[in-house]
Amino acid sequence: MLGRRRRLALLAEGRFTPFDAKTAVGVLRYRPEQVVAVIDSTRAGRTAAECVGVGGAIPVVADAPAAAARGADSLAIGIAPQGGGLPEAWRAVVREALGRGWDVLSGLHVFLADDPELAAVAARHGGRILDLRRPPEHRIVAAARATELDAIVVLTVGSDCNVGKMTAALELARALEQRGARAAFVATGQTGIMIADRGVAVDAVVSDFAAGAIEDLVLGAGREAEVVIVEGQGALHHPGYSGVTLSLLAGSCPRAMILCHHAGRAAIRTAEGAPHEIPIPPLEELARAYETAAAWLRPARVVGVALNTLDLGEAAARAACEAAERELALPATDPVRFGAGPLADAVLALKGRTHAPHA
Repeated sequence: MLGRRRRLALLAEGRFTPFDAKTAVGVLRYRPEQVVAVIDSTRAGRTAAECVGVGGAIPVVADAPAAAARGADSLAIGIAPQGGGLPEAWRAVVREALGRGWDVLSGLHVFLADDPELAAVAARHGGRILDLRRPPEHRIVAAARATELDAIVVLTVGSDCNVGKMTAALELARALEQRGARAAFVATGQTGIMIADRGVAVDAVVSDFAAGAIEDLVLGAGREAEVVIVEGQGALHHPGYSGVTLSLLAGSCPRAMILCHHAGRAAIRTAEGAPHEIPIPPLEELARAYETAAAWLRPARVVGVALNTLDLGEAAARAACEAAERELALPATDPVRFGAGPLADAVLALKGRTHAPHA
């Protein structure tokens, strides 16, 4: 991961839950072989699976020394809090990790390598601070170059933030590969970068160049892949994060989109202090809005729905998928629970062919 194989401790102090610790959960789901412990003193003694449903028997421990006893050699910040700062209660853990010579992987908006105290500790003990949100040095203005690709570009889009756009993209890539298609995943956030070992945190790029950074990634991925799946961010109707969504639409110029939604969520999750609740529009309205916005540069269709049914029982989850299918007349699935096969088939149908999954 990011230069070498690691034995990670994931820092999620006091917040190791499925929705608070999105980064930790993503790494546990897709890179569990590189995780030896999760740090959360409020849940120490439990397993990752008991807390968030993934990660199996990986233990939750109280502090860095306990993680070191499990063989940890790196620390990864496991949450992405609003505002992007390092919680003050976590500073001592980061300092201790650096004092042990560990690398620290951070996706925070605040760059830890620019913190004089932490940088000095790292320098003394030989560890590195890897700020995954640090934007690329080269700046590119997008020019709809991705429309020239032969590859199908697919963007995951959402009804809100934190509904499973990255997970849907990764599961779609896996399902496409099982069908013999050459698929590439383009990471656009800190968790995706940890999983894919490359990418750009688009929300940290100066707005004039955000679409260009994504365009550059998509063009690179499209040289080798039949299908390029771009990890979505934010939501078109979100008052805080619509800008990053538009940058992804403009930079990737998708031919297809997968609409992602947390089943049962009725209102957009806004920052504290919002004067009123903002309802999530019906899925059909969302799909048309995304298709309209995409068509400003290139016509694109929503070809499937990815539901997050984490809060639902099995029967209710299947019913939610069936309801979404009826509403949009499109395949709908929870890609983690039921597999992304229907979404992969919908994407491959754009090329006029289908693949049977490999045995």
